[in-house]
Amino acid sequence: MIKIVKDDITQLNVDAIVNAANNSLLGGGGVDGAIHRAAGTDLLAECRILNGCKTGEAKMTKGYKLPAKYVIHTVGPIWHGGQQNEQALLQSCYEKSLALAVDHDVTTIAFPAISCGIYAFPKDQAAKIAVRSIQQFLETHHQIKTVYLVAFDDDMRLLYENELNNT
Repeated sequence: MIKIVKDDITQLNVDAIVNAANNSLLGGGGVDGAIHRAAGTDLLAECRILNGCKTGEAKMTKGYKLPAKYVIHTVGPIWHGGQQNEQALLQSCYEKSLALAVDHDVTTIAFPAISCGIYAFPKDQAAKIAVRSIQQFLETHHQIKTVYLVAFDDDMRLLYENELNNT
């Protein structure tokens, strides 16, 4: 089941939250910085030993001071007009994050709007990729019971809702 919420992802009581990270995994702005601040310095220490992450890939850490047991760090693509495989890379972020979740017996997971902040991915396309990628994954992986799409504003929430209602 997919649920759409407008909330602070760092406060959600789920098994795992997804971090829209940068390639270094060492923190940054937006949701990445908020997750690092909320989780505490132990998260940064664990991220240092992961040696970064490629765009479209995902790596998992403990949640530390977060309500979530795990943080799944995924690196979304920077938007370059759609000519550099951005759509497939964003889809891969969802698929790889969900696969890690299944491997760690996660039943509830929350995603931010990956690549929709400073990486400038068009929000309408990102919402479509998010909803469709998650729906396709859940068709064959029933271990995950609830996927939260966490909107940072009303525009994103409405885009998610419209996409979910149109599938």
